[in-house]
Amino acid sequence: MNQHPPTAGPDPAPAGRAPTLADVLALPVLAAGQPQVVTGLAQLDQPVRWVHITELTDPASFLKGGELVLTTGMPLPEDAAGVRRYVDELTEVGAAALVIELVRRYHRPPDALVQACRARGLPLVTLARDVNFLEVTQVVHALILGNQADAMRRTQRIHEAFTALTLRGAGPQEVVRAAAEMSGRTVVLENLVHQALICEPSGSTVEEALGDWERRSRAAEPGDRTEVGGPEGWLTAPVSYQGERWGRLAMLPAAGAPFGPEHVTVLERTAMALTVARLIHSTPWEHTAHRTVLRELAEQRHHSAEDVRARCAALGLPTEAVFVAVLVDPGPGGEDAEPEARLHRELRSTGVPALVGELSPGRLGVLLALRPDRPWRPVAERLSRTALALAPEAIIGAGSEVADLADTARSFREAARVIEATPPGQALPADRSFHELPDIDLRRLLYALREDTRIQDYTERRLSRLVDHDTRHGTDLLATLGHYLDAAGNKTTAARRGGLSRETMYQRLRTIERLLDTDLESGDRRTELHVALTALRVLRAGRGARPL
Repeated sequence: MNQHPPTAGPDPAPAGRAPTLADVLALPVLAAGQPQVVTGLAQLDQPVRWVHITELTDPASFLKGGELVLTTGMPLPEDAAGVRRYVDELTEVGAAALVIELVRRYHRPPDALVQACRARGLPLVTLARDVNFLEVTQVVHALILGNQADAMRRTQRIHEAFTALTLRGAGPQEVVRAAAEMSGRTVVLENLVHQALICEPSGSTVEEALGDWERRSRAAEPGDRTEVGGPEGWLTAPVSYQGERWGRLAMLPAAGAPFGPEHVTVLERTAMALTVARLIHSTPWEHTAHRTVLRELAEQRHHSAEDVRARCAALGLPTEAVFVAVLVDPGPGGEDAEPEARLHRELRSTGVPALVGELSPGRLGVLLALRPDRPWRPVAERLSRTALALAPEAIIGAGSEVADLADTARSFREAARVIEATPPGQALPADRSFHELPDIDLRRLLYALREDTRIQDYTERRLSRLVDHDTRHGTDLLATLGHYLDAAGNKTTAARRGGLSRETMYQRLRTIERLLDTDLESGDRRTELHVALTALRVLRAGRGARPL
């Protein structure tokens, strides 16, 4: 007969779950009896709900399941059939284990009892030394009740935490993050088409959590209640809105740590908080998910290239494609949510995978993901026309294409530079409704840099004496200089543009040279002055002054 001592551990009753058979057998009060597990060694992890001392031939009538049954063996039937009936009744009521003391009637467990327990899968434990059963009952019951009280306190804290989140109007990201922190498990919120909208990893990376998400999620059939299921053993809970299911929460398992009642409580309270959050926050959560990922891409806030690919793939965006960033600055009234919703619908109608979302107040971002053989400019053109139809004063900028999702920040930066260098009312290129990096000329570059004090200082040092002279004497030498520089130093053309005689033009140019202490025949000096004058025009136009 093979007998095994129970596995002892330093913590016989870990917080967060009921004590198991192994936990109870490791208690000093039982360990003193030198317990040996005769059958059911694989079932040492089952919970013990209560302890029952019995010397009856039919103890099952007093049990409700989950009890550790203690006996001296005195009431065991003599015949094998009676032993089997005794074991059958304990098994059918769901007893956790049978513990028999080998001191009084038996000094070794009867073969009939061992065979019956083995046949029914009932753990049988023998005690080689006398044990005070009453003391065992007191210790184990105190442990069980203490764990129950701890569990109730933890459950109360969970309820209080989610109530506080709801009262302060927490958004979905914060709610799911709280669930991951309280449970110590990765929590994912997905929609009905198995796109992972929010992922808060715990003890794993985003890549590990979301890798091949859609296939794995479809393998775990959705249920109508909180339950563990699927090939990976996910704990899932439905999320509803206005009486209809719109998504699901999934809590991913941790190796060697089964889900407990607290995990169920956390997930169910998360689902409730999300339902309330959906009532408070009007933005569709698919849009919120797009915004989050777009900001991570544009600002390079992702932990790794693998993580961001996993997030995008879980949202249905191809990770092997040509990517182009497009930014839309709607202009006055641009904080309305309508342009964002319309762009979502427009892109769905084109069949082009894309992420659309608000990158900052008043600025929308779009990341197109196209096949290498499909040109992106026609898609950007269609997108731009839709945006302009909603906001005629919108400025749309496009970055260049990139081949790696992790490099899309460069395309976003280029599109942002285009937007920053495009003044309101800037004429569109003849062949398209959006602007690109090659469209940035000197004037638009200086417009983008107009708030840089170095540009302002440079302009002031080059032209202030001329501006001051015009102000004091009522002259118009700055305009004359502008005609001359715009004509690339051609005095005849400059005189005609300024409505002046050649002699007057010559005289004014000499005055300008004297005031600025410069040689207008020098190409370098003319270039310096042209840059300064262009910057001044940009600065004055920005203040609403009359352009030079």
